[in-house]
Amino acid sequence: MAHCSSSDPSGKIPRPDSSAVLMAGSPGTVDQAMKPVLFEIFGEIWNVQARLGQGVSASVYRVSSGRTSTAAVKEFLADAQGGDYGYHKERSVLEDIQGHKNIVTLYGVFTNHSHVGVATRCLLLELLDVSVSELLVRASTQGQVGSLQSGGAQQQGHSMWLVQHCARDILEALAFLHREGYVHADLKPRNVLWSADDECFKLIDFGLSFKEGNQDVKYIQTDGYRAPEAELQNSLAQVGLEAEGNSGCSATVDLWSLGIILLEMHSGIKLKDTVRSPEWKDNSAAIVDHIFASNSVVCPAIPVYHLRDLIKSMLHYDPKHRGTAETALLSPFFSIPFAPHIEDLVLLPSPVLRLLNLIDDSHLHNEEEYEDILEDMKEECQKYGSVVSLLIPKENPGKGQVFVEYANAGDSKEAQRLLTGRTFDRKFVVATFYPLSAYKRGYLYQTVQ
Repeated sequence: MAHCSSSDPSGKIPRPDSSAVLMAGSPGTVDQAMKPVLFEIFGEIWNVQARLGQGVSASVYRVSSGRTSTAAVKEFLADAQGGDYGYHKERSVLEDIQGHKNIVTLYGVFTNHSHVGVATRCLLLELLDVSVSELLVRASTQGQVGSLQSGGAQQQGHSMWLVQHCARDILEALAFLHREGYVHADLKPRNVLWSADDECFKLIDFGLSFKEGNQDVKYIQTDGYRAPEAELQNSLAQVGLEAEGNSGCSATVDLWSLGIILLEMHSGIKLKDTVRSPEWKDNSAAIVDHIFASNSVVCPAIPVYHLRDLIKSMLHYDPKHRGTAETALLSPFFSIPFAPHIEDLVLLPSPVLRLLNLIDDSHLHNEEEYEDILEDMKEECQKYGSVVSLLIPKENPGKGQVFVEYANAGDSKEAQRLLTGRTFDRKFVVATFYPLSAYKRGYLYQTVQ
């Protein structure tokens, strides 16, 4: 069925527990017409649960082996010449940059032989969760609903906590990538995904990546996130020309893409048409200022100005003025502590579930009732997965809230899905996730409503 090799020198493949989704979209069920329906990987049968994404050169599947092991398989199609250039290119880059917490983990590589005898090259990858692309869609939807309910305009962007979290994680990934001499060359919301178990955003899809000074890909980046110099290079390549003295694009094209992503996250507006307009080309800084001024009523002044200046520093038309990922990480924006909004904790899964609107104060100070509640809650929550710990604080912060730590994010996601909206003692349960790192430190902050 398949011949496999591991990128780990030990030859052992980790057995990831996360049941999150690598790319945006619901897990769903397997389309019966979809092939393959299983892979044999490292001597084990992995069932295809869903196709998560499909491109010109590859498809991505969510696969599982047993109850707890889940991963993603990226299966490459042969190129126009019948070769495996795309597979070898991405494999080579991933093997060269493994080990950073903000870059997707490559577990191994294998060749799949279909029932009709067709051999395809595959990467076995860490399975991740929601993408920034999906977060933008959800923020836009929530903003439209809120606007209708309030009868007026309402900010649709994400919280400063979430924007800061994403910005720091991706800048850390880019700083590492650029130190290794690589340019990602296709940074966009679909290629930035949340890891529920590691509590961070990670970069995926290195199919267009190249070594700086040795660009082997003519057309790079995606419309809406393409730097001006890449736009020029692509246009010239279409007519068979090359800029005089051109040695390829530099790592600063990634900074431009990230600047657009952060501006979209802050504003909740897709900017593809905006960045292609003559007005943007004439004075992008003024447009950025206008977007931030439009949101100034709902954002604290000083932090939002720091974010604005960070984004503007990434969007200089002259790539020499954009700086580096390492210098961007020194922005004062990253020194400001933010608390998450409750919407953030609904959107970003973690192994810890927080249940609200369940416990009355009167039950907290009667020791017998309190112990009964603890026992009842643990029994209920164990129906959805393995419970590691359970905490119900008697005092603020977190007074009366139920914190449930599951063995993995897959169990907590299932519990959140099944508990949300249920009634206990005639009360509707509100279930959000909660950062595992904060829970482990005993830091039970009050979220922003």
